[in-house]
Amino acid sequence: MKNFKFETIKNHKNSRLGKVITAHGEIETPVFMPVGTAATVKALTVEDIKKSNSQIILANTYHLMLRPGEKIIEKLGGVRNFMNWSGPLLTDSGGFQVMSLGKLRTINEDGVIFKSQLDGKKFNLTPEKSIQIQHALGSTITMCFDECIEWPSTFEDTRKSMELSMRWATRSIEAYQERSGYAIFGIIQGGAFKELRENSSKFLHDLNFPGYAIGGLAVGEGRDVMFETLDYTVPLIDKTKPRYLMGVGKPEDIIGAVKRGIDMFDCVLPTRSGRNGQGFTSRGEVNIKNSRHSSDPRPLDDSCDCETCINYSRAYLHHLFKANEILGLILLSNHNINFYQNMMKEIRNAIKLDNFDNFSEKFLLKRSNGDLQEITF
Repeated sequence: MKNFKFETIKNHKNSRLGKVITAHGEIETPVFMPVGTAATVKALTVEDIKKSNSQIILANTYHLMLRPGEKIIEKLGGVRNFMNWSGPLLTDSGGFQVMSLGKLRTINEDGVIFKSQLDGKKFNLTPEKSIQIQHALGSTITMCFDECIEWPSTFEDTRKSMELSMRWATRSIEAYQERSGYAIFGIIQGGAFKELRENSSKFLHDLNFPGYAIGGLAVGEGRDVMFETLDYTVPLIDKTKPRYLMGVGKPEDIIGAVKRGIDMFDCVLPTRSGRNGQGFTSRGEVNIKNSRHSSDPRPLDDSCDCETCINYSRAYLHHLFKANEILGLILLSNHNINFYQNMMKEIRNAIKLDNFDNFSEKFLLKRSNGDLQEITF
């Protein structure tokens, strides 16, 4: 699509350093997108997100259509203006959230009928409606509407779901209104079935989307199955287009997916974990609520230069969580987002220096050894 493009700068085996050019700025890849579901990254200000060197954030069609509604956001200049974010914005189509409603929703050829969990109001979300809402939200990158099938599912159920998603993908791209520097991505489905992933990839390739996502993973299938699925799916995607693995994930998942050629990631894990007392560090995860931190003067991660690690001790963070102080959630969420963005920066630099294999091996080994200092403190 006009003035939206992906450029590969450097390859290291299957991993690649790249750049996505959009109407709202350039995105260096591989990239991690903090999740701002309701036009806010939980517990953090936009200024915090900017300081973490985040390049693009994600918001959600389903939640924003329910509250405050796309019409209000459109009148206020779109999500970016609404939340004071100047960079690129990607919006999920709402398919995953609709799946999680279970018995509260009915799927048919036209779309999904469901009741709002907020007030019981009935909605009919179709591919055309999802694309229209994302247009009103001002999404830099719009996602086509798809069905996210539960894990595990049979081959036949997965086939039917994938084929429905492909029909919806056709309707999505037909409903999409082109704007310079904006784009719509297709979503490859098919569960853990190679034949279905191949069929989905070919179908979407023929529609010529400017970018492609791999959906239906990180839903309980396990890391080995996810990596195996990526091994045979990624080579099917046009090398000139960005590749986005939806809803992933843990640092080890991201490292493994970059090794297989993925460019874009998103996940709620950094902020959700931060709100629950879990900090991501170069030595693995730390449960700051554990009593061993009650008098520990060290920073959460001595190799991190975020404001949390520079200014506050583990003992203080422990105290905040034990006292149920909101500041604890803020400081730990802020650290986690910075940890992820620092990791992505190191990944990009390692690919640039043709050193990604060595970097990833050391990174994973250090994390697998755990926080040894903590154990002996």
